[in-house]
This record gives sequence, C-alpha cells and structure tokens, in this order.
Amino acid sequence: MEKRPETRLPTEIPVRVWGMDAEGKPFFQNATASNLSSEGALLSRLGHPLKSGEIVGIQYGEKKARFEIKWVKAVGLSKTFEAGVRILQGQIAPWGDLTAETRAASRLSPRGTEAAHRGDKRRFVRHRVNFPITISFPDGHRSHMQCTATDIGGRGCYVESLVPLQIGTDIIITFWIDSEKISTKAIVRASDPGVGMGLEFTALEVPIQHKLQAYLDKIDQGFASAAGQGG
Repeated sequence: MEKRPETRLPTEIPVRVWGMDAEGKPFFQNATASNLSSEGALLSRLGHPLKSGEIVGIQYGEKKARFEIKWVKAVGLSKTFEAGVRILQGQIAPWGDLTAETRAASRLSPRGTEAAHRGDKRRFVRHRVNFPITISFPDGHRSHMQCTATDIGGRGCYVESLVPLQIGTDIIITFWIDSEKISTKAIVRASDPGVGMGLEFTALEVPIQHKLQAYLDKIDQGFASAAGQGG
C-alpha cells in the first residue's frame, strides 16, 4: 500500500539553529522554521551560508534534534539564506506536538486541515529586529533589566543574555508602541546559558497583540526598504 504524503504545517515558529557553516566555522543563531512535518522543515532567516549534507542542531522550546541539510539558497538582497532540512534517523522533531495535532485534526474531520490552517492564521510571524524592553519581577525585590529583544512577535520574544533567567520564571515585560506604554505578564519558556532566553507574553490582550504585530511589521518593512535602497 502506498504511503500517503504527510500534511505539512505552514505555521512559522521561532527556532535556534547551530552547527558548522559552509566555511567550517561554528555558528549559533535564531531562525524561523515553517512547512513543518515530522521529518523536516524549511528554515529561513539564516544569517550564515550552509552546505548541503552537513548536520545541524535545531531547538524549539525545550526540545532539540539533529537534521541534515538537503538544500540551501540565498534570498534576494536580504543577505540571508533558506535551507531544507530532514531529520536524522532515530531523532524526533522538536515540533512533533504541533504536527501531531494537525494529523489528529485531519483524521477527525474532513475539514480538519482547513481548521488547522485557520488556526495557523492566528499565529504571529516573528521579526528579527532590535526592540527595547524592560524586564521586572512581580516581587519587586530584584532590579529591572533593560534588554533588547532580537526576535519578537505578538505573543513573545527572544532576548540575548549571557546569564538568562531560569525556565518557568514569572516576569513582567514593559515596552513602548510609539507613545503608548505597554506592560504584560510573561514567563521564561526557554533558557540557553551564554546565549539568551525565550519569553512568552501570557497576559497581553488580543487587540494589543495585533497592534504590536502591526508595529513590528511596519518596522521590518522599513528596514527592508532601506536595505533595498542601499543596494
């Protein structure tokens, strides 16, 4: 019996990727994974040239796995790269829970895949922009942390830090959208010593999520336009 191709999940998720680049130099960076399945994904916003056949590590949340690079291509004038990756035998995709939910929805209803895609539209694209935030603590006993998010969307961000907070730490995030000051409760979802931490906004109202996302879209488009004019 012919095996049916697995449904790909087009959701974009923030991941961390590390390994050796095409010049044999080690790298570790944030990126975006999409077109997800239990066997592979499309990586985008890669800032390092990679080489087909090389092995890289990919982390989503607290889960990690090793993948083989199947192909690489440069992306326009942005000086970034995209790569198709396939998981190594014996490994489990870090985003397995997401793809499992999609398969379950498809089995339960002929409209399952459509419903999954509708759900995907509610997810927010993460932007690789420098976005200043302040981290404070509910108990008020620790000093505020002035930080810069380097990967941010309407539901969370990644902050580079040599000494990140522990996973599960409850915090308060404050930032500005133009002249409007926004504060929200958040939690540390990922902690990478010497690299940074992933934060989830847990109490940001939906209208503010969309307002933040629109603001980030505008910033990113401005950078892209400036880069195009400079080229």
